[in-house]
Amino acid sequence: MKFNTKTIHGGQEHDPAYGAVMPPIYQTSTYAQSTPGGHKGFEYSRTHNPTRKALENAFASIENGNYGLAFGSGLAAIDAVIKLLEPGDEVISTNDLYGGTYRLFKHVFEKFGIKFHFVGMESVANVETHINANTKLIWTETPTNPMLNIIDIKALATVAKKHNVLLAVDNTFATPYLQRPLDLGADIVMHSATKYLGGHSDVVMGALMLRDKELAEKLYFIQNASGAVCGPQDSFLVLRGIKTLHIRMQRHCENGKAVAEFLASHPKIEKVYWPGFKTHPNHDVAKQQMEGFGGMLSFTTKGNDYKKSIKIVENLKIFTLAESLGGVESLSGHPASMTHASIPKEEREKTGVVDSLIRLSVGIEDHEDLINDLKQALSLI
Repeated sequence: MKFNTKTIHGGQEHDPAYGAVMPPIYQTSTYAQSTPGGHKGFEYSRTHNPTRKALENAFASIENGNYGLAFGSGLAAIDAVIKLLEPGDEVISTNDLYGGTYRLFKHVFEKFGIKFHFVGMESVANVETHINANTKLIWTETPTNPMLNIIDIKALATVAKKHNVLLAVDNTFATPYLQRPLDLGADIVMHSATKYLGGHSDVVMGALMLRDKELAEKLYFIQNASGAVCGPQDSFLVLRGIKTLHIRMQRHCENGKAVAEFLASHPKIEKVYWPGFKTHPNHDVAKQQMEGFGGMLSFTTKGNDYKKSIKIVENLKIFTLAESLGGVESLSGHPASMTHASIPKEEREKTGVVDSLIRLSVGIEDHEDLINDLKQALSLI
């Protein structure tokens, strides 16, 4: 089954009760039993729910995995992965990552005795130099948030397997429409399903996808024991979102390219970060492991002027200034004061998150309207 078909049919069955084509919303906390343990596969909705199960099957299918898990948020999904570890274990993480992930690693799990190394991963050799006997996990994003850096998943997987270390990939920016990390050797794929998988800015959810049964059983145990699950209403919304993922992503990619090329030619723009440019670091890697370059990009204005960047985002009319990304509507953000505010200034600036950096989540509106919106905002600085 090809990807576009998987988004609609992958892992899905018609509801056994009445043949409903779309899985019903099973809004229940518990299930009747004929005798203790005599149930139909569901006993309590923290552990299992039919609507959530249908979604988890879809998650596994679109990433070419065997197992899928749905959580109450992307951070809850990451939390579950780190709970696989023990005090004294070490994690190598990309140094250019979502601020919420950094906050969870540094300010929650570090005090429980897990050590995190934040390193640049554009060169896989740099990652290997940080591996030691205590290293248990490599955590990466690609493309990264918000610098759109590209990391070679296949090369990283080779290093991880050589040292018997797990590799987890945050695939939120690319989505499985463009990139499938399990096929490239990753052990775990994570998504903030709030973003492209849901696609309509109306739900908060996280996802994990994997192939190994033993690892999946450990994560299912953590999912149930920690209880950070999503409800059936949210499960239904993301199931519905996945069914149009392929057609939405096609337009996101087309519009992203048009906006990136416009900004790159604008006299007031210093630099545009978008993996589709031949000059983008690791562009050749992106061409190999991705089937397109997506609708996310970042840019800086000439002079690195904080006030000018704020004036731009304040005056955009179609691009909404807001947290998050991946919805049908275009969003703008100022990472230094929004998504990455939890990262110390000196640390974020090392990775390129300077005060003038603006991140765009390019939606599926008409690209000419988006470009005209950027033109009028840029004319004010």
